Order: sequence, then C-alpha cells, then structure tokens
Amino acid sequence: MTDTAEQATPIAQTRRPSADVILYRSGAALARRLPQSVGAALTRAISKSAYRLLPERRFITERRLQRVCGPDLEGEALAEAVKASFESYARYWFDCARLYNLDDAAVDAGFSTEGFHHIDEAMATGTAPILALPHLGGWEWAGTWMARIPGYRVISVVEPLRTTRLFDWMVEERRRMGIDIVPLGPDSVSALIKSLRAGQVVCLLSDRQVGRGGVEVEFFGERTLLPGGPAALALRTGAAILPAAVYQDGPNHRGVVMPPVSAERQGRLRADVARITQDLAWALEGLIRAAPEQWHLMQPNWASDTEALSQFRQQRKGAGRQPNQAERSSQQKVPG
Repeated sequence: MTDTAEQATPIAQTRRPSADVILYRSGAALARRLPQSVGAALTRAISKSAYRLLPERRFITERRLQRVCGPDLEGEALAEAVKASFESYARYWFDCARLYNLDDAAVDAGFSTEGFHHIDEAMATGTAPILALPHLGGWEWAGTWMARIPGYRVISVVEPLRTTRLFDWMVEERRRMGIDIVPLGPDSVSALIKSLRAGQVVCLLSDRQVGRGGVEVEFFGERTLLPGGPAALALRTGAAILPAAVYQDGPNHRGVVMPPVSAERQGRLRADVARITQDLAWALEGLIRAAPEQWHLMQPNWASDTEALSQFRQQRKGAGRQPNQAERSSQQKVPG
C-alpha cells in the first residue's frame, strides 16, 4: 500500500458497525462460503427478483441496450437482454465478495488477458498508465490479478457513499484485494498524480460523469458528459491512457487492453481535454459493444434518459400499473 493512498483515504475507526455494514458483511461472508455453482444459482435468483422489483432500473437498462444495439432490439429479445444484464450485475457483486478468499493460483486461473503488453510498455516509460474502463463485467478481478500476479500496484477513485462506515468497509475490502482507493474529492487529483509518477497503475471508470463538471462528448449517438479526469491527468503527467474492459467470460474473466489514446498537447488545455475525452468515448463504445448486456449502467446517463424516466414515473403513477412492453417501446426510443 502506498503512502499516497494511506494519506488520501483515512479509515474511520468505529466501535459498532451500522446495520448496512452488517448486511454487506453478512452477504460477503455467505458468498465466500458458497460453492461457485451454488452462488451462481443464487445470483440468478436474485437477479430475477431485481428485474421484477426495480421497474425504473429495468426501464433505463432497456434504453441503454437499445442505444448500443439499435432500436430493432425490442419485444422478447429486449426483455431477455435486460434479464441478462441484471444477472451479470448480480454476478459482479458475487464475484467481488469471493475474491478476497481466493488464493493467487485461483485468481490467476480465473483470468486471461488480451493486449496486456500495452500496460508493460507504458510501465517501461517510468510513468504508470491510466486504465480507462466502463462499468462492465468485473474490473475488481482484473485489479486483484494485476496486484497479485504481475505485481503492479493499482489505485482507483471511488465516489464516497453517504454512509461513511459502509464506505470505509468497502475501501478496506478492496485494499485486501490489492486495490488502493482514493475518495473522489479535492485531493484526489494530486494523489493520483503522485501515484502515477510512483509507478502505480490508475484505474478510472470513465463512462459516467459523477458530480459537477465533465466534458461534453458524443457517446452512442447523443451528447452527454463524461469525466475529463483521464485526459487531464495524462496531459499533466505524460501517462498513457489505455482504454480497457473486463468481461465475464464463462465462469472466468477476460481483460482487454487497447492501444493508448493519443494524449499530446496540441493547443489550449480545455480543447485538448475535450478532444482526448471524445476519442476515449469512441474507444469505450467499441469495448461496450462487445458485450452490451454486461454494461452495468442502470442510471440515467443522457439528458433524454432523465426526461424519459420522468414520463415513465408519471405514467406509472397515473395508471397505477407498469406499462407493457409495447408502451415502454414507444417511450424509450433513443436518438439514433
């Protein structure tokens, strides 16, 4: 663990864990004790319940899948794709919970890579790379594998939770996996710069803007905001930006690392950040299209999502029922 990470993320000392911490700890403990086959069956059952009980997330997932796959994905095919997405997300949490108990041999056996030489080449320059990932598959497995097998130190930024004790517990869990965490905030940029220069690989989820700011880009055919952090860090440090994704590949995981996005200074800083972020958005599109059902983005990410979700809520409130598939299809058509 680096001094940078230790200074950036103090862990609060608490005598009594809160109810939510107890719930998450209990779930993680159960997942670690279950055989993988039993856990897989349990995650499928949980995902089916979530599909039925979370209509707004189901609605946003339908829009997201149509955005990636095209408006011709509808009816039963759309419903099956949404169910697959819920199942993939449930598996993500199960896999995270059981990672800590796996030995190095099991972590290595459950992971394969494509394009990992791009990371090695970046490390050879003396400045660690920035891995820019979508919320897809299970990136914690890749972070754990990188820390344990090739021995590369890994650090990431996470948005703090409202419940401090739960956030502290989640940070500690990831540290046990070998992944240092910096809370998103005013000190995160300086911490990441120090980490990159110290040879620590920075992993940033880059397909959704959190909080204020962001860079306007075209992403799957519509303008939205994505984080400008990867571009700004690369311009300030000379670090390579490597678009990457981690896919659930049968019972295992597969990491894919793409060649670096061009991140040289060409003009004003703001214009360079916008250009690099747009290039990164297009690279992320290609990674996501390879497995759109594994893209765990179940929140509004475009302006039209927010508007459509508001209409969806009003219709459900007024009708006292959930719209059928034909009604949802008429509402959720996304810009082409």
